[in-house]
Amino acid sequence: MDQNDDRYSSRSEYFEALEDIPTNPSDAPTLGDVINRRFNRRDILKDALSVSAVGALAPLPFIGDAKAGETGDKAGRFAFQEIPHGADLTHHVAPGYSADVLMRWGDPVVAGAPSFDPMTHTSAAQLKQYGYNNDYVGFVPLPFGSNNSDHGLLCINHEYTDEELMFPGYGKHDKGFSRVTKDIVDVEMACHGGSVVEVKKEGGKWRTVDGSRYARRISALDTEMTLSGPAAGHDRLKTNEDPTGTRVVGTINNCAGGITPWGTYLMAEENFHFYFMGDTSANPEKDNYARYGVPGNRYAWARFHDRFDLEKEPNAANRYGWIVEVDPLDPTSTPVKRTALGRFKHEGAESIINQDGRLVVYSGDDQRFEFLYKFVSADKVDTENREANRNLLDKGTLYVARFDADGGVEWLPLVHGKGPLTVEN
Repeated sequence: MDQNDDRYSSRSEYFEALEDIPTNPSDAPTLGDVINRRFNRRDILKDALSVSAVGALAPLPFIGDAKAGETGDKAGRFAFQEIPHGADLTHHVAPGYSADVLMRWGDPVVAGAPSFDPMTHTSAAQLKQYGYNNDYVGFVPLPFGSNNSDHGLLCINHEYTDEELMFPGYGKHDKGFSRVTKDIVDVEMACHGGSVVEVKKEGGKWRTVDGSRYARRISALDTEMTLSGPAAGHDRLKTNEDPTGTRVVGTINNCAGGITPWGTYLMAEENFHFYFMGDTSANPEKDNYARYGVPGNRYAWARFHDRFDLEKEPNAANRYGWIVEVDPLDPTSTPVKRTALGRFKHEGAESIINQDGRLVVYSGDDQRFEFLYKFVSADKVDTENREANRNLLDKGTLYVARFDADGGVEWLPLVHGKGPLTVEN
């Protein structure tokens, strides 16, 4: 594949297409294969007809059977007048609904943020402004512990950047990064990460709270974090910048996420491979990196920051691809990469409290033909004392799902010494 191929309108589109190429060496059947074997086309059509027949006898309450002009319970929750298909410069919504802009790229987040100038970017400004490309949005009610739905904190991921849209004159293709400067790279890094924004609903409209003590920007450029859990301090996490293997600067490609029962914000690091450059032919991590498509060469950050250059920092990519826990109620707190939840291209980090009181966190690997995981904490959630849960995510068991032909699922523990996880393998 060539990113200068005319089939791709931009480098971003090219790299999205690259994600369709699997890196998983397993020859096990995919979930799609399992589904296809279990349900052939005739079965699916038969079941669909059965559902239609049942629906004719007893309409599903959450769908409703609204007619034009009907309102209230009779209309059903999802009944509304559809808008026609089309594309123009107006944000269309169904009649009776409204859509308002709450935050835009470059809007002020923390105190002292300058006004946004789309023609002149600086990393210093961007570190105080709203980041680029929203993904996950979580809500923490205020005051904490309440069920208040009109006042709270939005915890928002900023997943990636599009140079061709952000920087005037950049153009849609620049395979050799000929136009990239350190200033551009630093702005990109500042645009990544997350924002914590206090919001209130007043008079039926949402607004941000200026001067909020909770306001925070988390970035790939300068936010210091710690590594905790079973991998923290391991030789394969050590770099020249961090010989302890316990400290890291920044978080990248934050896709989906989650809010824990004790009100912390989980940021899922997804396509971390994009950010690294360098020859890995002699790198001791060569096989590990090949497994996840490292280096991805999507960004030129390695030209100006050694922590993304695998020739200068052979272990650099091992420090990304984790779940990051942030306390949005304390803007001075240090985010923590929780290594017990595994390292892969995390899509999501949704949690539930199990019946036995332990926390379960579900996360999928977003690379094509990869796996679904769950983490089960060793200790129980303390619902009365949030401080007692501070390191709950450091101890527990990570499982991977195996979907069987009979429609069942078996959760396989990823514990050394069990199954194929041995010294020999």
